[in-house]
Amino acid sequence: MKHQFLKTTPEISKRMSKVKTKRNKPETLLAKALWHKGYRYYLNNRKLIGTPDITITKFNIAIFIDGEFWHGKDIKEFESRNHNNKEYWLEKIHENIKHDSYVTKKLQQDGWNVIRFWSKDIMHYLDDCITVIEDYIQSNYLE
Repeated sequence: MKHQFLKTTPEISKRMSKVKTKRNKPETLLAKALWHKGYRYYLNNRKLIGTPDITITKFNIAIFIDGEFWHGKDIKEFESRNHNNKEYWLEKIHENIKHDSYVTKKLQQDGWNVIRFWSKDIMHYLDDCITVIEDYIQSNYLE
């Protein structure tokens, strides 16, 4: 388990186990858009470290859609505010950031091309996110 050192109560553990981790709205939007563009993929490929949200095996692309809170997009802002159990959350988020970095490096070492999007970017700029993926494919595979 990744965060064994973090102290939680059974009540918190039960509540956290109900947090949805796959097939959320941003993932579904991106997956459907890729499908309509003709790209075939796997969702939540457990054969790869980090279980990428979407993998396009034809082009060795692993796509992660990171939630802003869980993956620390606004960590500096969070650090400056008062929150319940702030130290716990900071420690957990910093561990998530380290884990994301490790997963990215490991996948790259294994020959995968890693693309990460923030979930809000998918929600607000879906076409731009698709363009990032297509530009990557164009520049690396279809020259």
